[in-house]
Amino acid sequence: MSELVAPQLVVNSRMIYFGWLPADPDAVAALVPDGLTPAPNHQVFMNQYVVDDAGQTSGFGAYSLTYIGPDLSGVDAPDGVTPGRWWTHYVNSSPVVRAYATARGVPATPGKTTIEVRGHRLIATTEADGVPVIRTTARVGRTGDAVNQGQLRYLTRLDGRLHSGNYPFVAAPVDPFAVESLEFLEPDHPVYALRPADPLTIVWGFYSPRASFAYPGGESVLD
Repeated sequence: MSELVAPQLVVNSRMIYFGWLPADPDAVAALVPDGLTPAPNHQVFMNQYVVDDAGQTSGFGAYSLTYIGPDLSGVDAPDGVTPGRWWTHYVNSSPVVRAYATARGVPATPGKTTIEVRGHRLIATTEADGVPVIRTTARVGRTGDAVNQGQLRYLTRLDGRLHSGNYPFVAAPVDPFAVESLEFLEPDHPVYALRPADPLTIVWGFYSPRASFAYPGGESVLD
């Protein structure tokens, strides 16, 4: 397959995306590279999502993904409110998507994410190299008339330089929504550094069975 050209479009993914306060703020700060600054409260973000069918993408095919990392200070998204974000882990089921992401400085590695919804209970599980490493349990309702929309900003490092990309999205969130537990299952896995504080403190989040977005890749070199 020839190399995919940016941008790439994904529609109607099933997505749970939220942020929390970490158990070890210093460990989170240590994952932020020179030239960037963690958010004052060192909050962490995570997106677990599934693209069920190749017809939902412009070229990626079906895949699943969990990405996670620290929110940043001083590099907000275009709305001036949502913080820019630094990927520390990007666990993806598709070699095609991993190659696309790696070429743009994203730390893509093999893995699988599943999202199961039974009644009002959602369980999202992330596996890395066949081993479950993160499990999210949430209470979810039905989609209504609300729409989340805007652009997110993610930072990557490529060839020793920081790159910035804006990622537009539209998502129909469910209501109610509440994360009930967030388990980091493997203390020896590097992602364990981002585990949540006890008690769990969720600072924002949503679940959408219809989340659409674009992958622009690295748009510009950060000044």
